[in-house]
Amino acid sequence: MSALRRVRKYFISSQVYEALRPLFFLTFLYGLTPFHVVRRKMGESYLKMSCFGVFNIFIYICLCGFCYISSLRQGESIVGYFFRTEISTIGDRLQIFNGLIAGAVIYTSAILKRCKLLGTLTILHSLDTNFSNIGVRVKYSRIFRYSLLVLIFKLLILGVYFVGVFRLLVSLDVTPSFCVCMTFFLQHSVVSIAICLFCVIAFSFERRLSIINQVLKNLAHQWDTRSLKAVNQKQRSLQCLDSFSMYTIVTKDPAEIIQESMEIHHLICEAAATANKYFTYQLLTIISIAFLIIVFDAYYVLETLLGKSKRESKFKTVEFVTFFSCQMILYLIAIISIVEGSNRAIKKSEKTGGIVHSLLNKTKSAEVKEKLQQFSMQLMHLKINFTAAGLFNIDRTLYFTISGALTTYLIILLQFTSNSPNNGYGNGSSCCETFNNMTNHTL
Repeated sequence: MSALRRVRKYFISSQVYEALRPLFFLTFLYGLTPFHVVRRKMGESYLKMSCFGVFNIFIYICLCGFCYISSLRQGESIVGYFFRTEISTIGDRLQIFNGLIAGAVIYTSAILKRCKLLGTLTILHSLDTNFSNIGVRVKYSRIFRYSLLVLIFKLLILGVYFVGVFRLLVSLDVTPSFCVCMTFFLQHSVVSIAICLFCVIAFSFERRLSIINQVLKNLAHQWDTRSLKAVNQKQRSLQCLDSFSMYTIVTKDPAEIIQESMEIHHLICEAAATANKYFTYQLLTIISIAFLIIVFDAYYVLETLLGKSKRESKFKTVEFVTFFSCQMILYLIAIISIVEGSNRAIKKSEKTGGIVHSLLNKTKSAEVKEKLQQFSMQLMHLKINFTAAGLFNIDRTLYFTISGALTTYLIILLQFTSNSPNNGYGNGSSCCETFNNMTNHTL
């Protein structure tokens, strides 16, 4: 039992920074944040910025820049080892160039916008005081376990993918250069860890909104059962809300509870807006590079399966299709993680409005009704929203947008291949030479 308790202790957290310790350890290691979690003598944890963290970011910027530029100049890439055509060369260069921009944006944001991330976490930490005012003690074990689960899932997928790709290359006596290996490794791993950071922060907003919604629902339930008076409330009751990892002690007037809920909701929206300023350009570059990779990988797979490819490669068709399908799935998971993380927080925020209006219809007190009307007005003007540099919203409508754009580009690429003689590969004539020959023949 003592061993089980010691193991269980590692999965229980009572502070916001302690719950994010594994995540910030990894982001600090990869140079994505200059912070790491440290613990004071009194047992309280906080984020500390270090000179090594800043230096580590500059090291990664230099390493990424050197590797990407070298790969771009030499025309080398992992995809190039599988096959090389005019379209694949263009796709490779676009991916390397886009990856260079993505790395620059992610690492630059880690330096220039570090105060935005720190401000977001400071607001989340200060919310503990507001929750205690309405009798809620937040437990961070669920956020801690969620961050561990996301990290393990991402790292496991990346590990299997990396091992599979490099074993496949080694089996055919293909030895990638150092720059190609680093470009391939950093692009996938840095993007995945940046997505983990966004998902965990978005999940933190979702959990706090869930607590607010549950407190308001609890208030409505007590009105329905006549166990709570509208004006004078003296009864104390302890309610354990295990599904939301909190305990609520009802000791306050409903108007005070609604006022505190309004303040908490305002702070959550403020923290979400600050987080959006930190992640907005990172999400734009990540979604852009994911879309680009998905388009070209889907094209390579479809071209091969439809029998239109006349590629010359050491790899068998099964190996070829497996590699590009896995890479495509990897970035589909990336987009789904971003969209679902954002969408869950948005949906929780939207549910608050319905609960407030339900309370508004049930209350008999003029003071409580006035507070609820103020809360309703606040919900109209303060909404959680994540965008990619303001160009498009990050919610489930993005699936439809990406699907439409993907279909359009795939049709264009497949038509280009069908209309090109010899599919544009090998030593066949180029499109311009073919056009000249047709013109001369006609004349």
